[in-house]
Amino acid sequence: MSSVGAGGGERSRAAVVTALGVAQILSWGSSFYLLGVLAAPIVADTGWSKAVVVGGFTAALVTAGLASPRVGNAIQATGGRPVLMAASLLLAAGLAGLSFAQSLAQYYLAWIILGLGMGAGLYDAAFATLGRLYGSSARQAITTLTLFGGFASTVGWSTSAFLVETLGWRGACLAYAGMHLVVTLPLVAIMLPRAPADAGEGPRLTLADLLRGRGNTGGAVPREYRLLFLLVAAGMTSAIVAFAVISMHLLTILQARGFTLAAAVALGALVGPSQVGARLVETFFGLRFHPLWTAAFSAALTLSGVAMLAAGAPIVSLALVLYGAGLGIHSIVRGSLPLALFGPGRYAVLMGKLALPILLAGALAPLVGAWVIDTAGPDALLAGLVAICLLYAAILAAVALEARRRGPPEA
Repeated sequence: MSSVGAGGGERSRAAVVTALGVAQILSWGSSFYLLGVLAAPIVADTGWSKAVVVGGFTAALVTAGLASPRVGNAIQATGGRPVLMAASLLLAAGLAGLSFAQSLAQYYLAWIILGLGMGAGLYDAAFATLGRLYGSSARQAITTLTLFGGFASTVGWSTSAFLVETLGWRGACLAYAGMHLVVTLPLVAIMLPRAPADAGEGPRLTLADLLRGRGNTGGAVPREYRLLFLLVAAGMTSAIVAFAVISMHLLTILQARGFTLAAAVALGALVGPSQVGARLVETFFGLRFHPLWTAAFSAALTLSGVAMLAAGAPIVSLALVLYGAGLGIHSIVRGSLPLALFGPGRYAVLMGKLALPILLAGALAPLVGAWVIDTAGPDALLAGLVAICLLYAAILAAVALEARRRGPPEA
């Protein structure tokens, strides 16, 4: 597959990744990380319970997961630029809806719209777009994009705090909606090229085809690769269960270990820099190794960190650094492993299919984790997470064996 901007070369690719990176920071910060700052002001203003308020986010993730297969089809058919432009509009509409919501029905409807924007505009869609543009050479672009994404929580939380302080939570949502219209939408529209003519397989689809749900069957999983695809989906879903549960309940787990809230927050802050640091290491050294080795390294780091937490190891900071590094590398694996195993021709469709169980698990796992904490306690939750991490490692071994049996993907 030819690279976009041949002659414009790497400068063109750098500009595309930078534009996508800025869009990812704003998109993640105004959706996935939004309630980290806005939940309390919304509860105080509306009188709704925190569970009800956070339930909107769960509805958004479920919506994103359900929409993802069709998003993958659309990226396969269009190259990604129209899909990411639509994501900016959907995110803007959802955030504007939140700012004007007066009832729970309006609030949840706004989150459902946000969920459509998340499904069309976060990592899976961005990775699929890079795969369509750059084919088998997209791994470096995917890795670089995750470096931008590593700053989303820090930028998002600080921006949200400033906006809430100056404009209130409704004004913050409206300001974010405006940012999508004046920042992310123009960036995507201007900087992203159309996919090259030889970038995909199968017939080109019209907008009417996409609205009727007709997928690009040329990018479907060939029969001989279905077992491998199911193994990859199972592995990534099990991994996201562990990451989603810990991300939501880490402070509760640490406080159960005897740390004060302030100390737990300080320890939790180690996770973010560890993610970015691990992604930097991958940027400089990871391309020397097959993504399966990167996935195995991520799984080992995650298992070590979670096992140390479960065992009550005295150096909690080391456990969180290991866990954060594993999480950071896994974000790259999520985009690079399917590309290496299945090839670029069917990549966008498969990313959409993979996103469905991953996003659904990410939405539901924290609820199950809360139930386990309430009924059996944090120790039982950590023991279960160790088992899930071991399962992920075992599935990766099965993926490696099946990939070796099947051989390299077609170009």
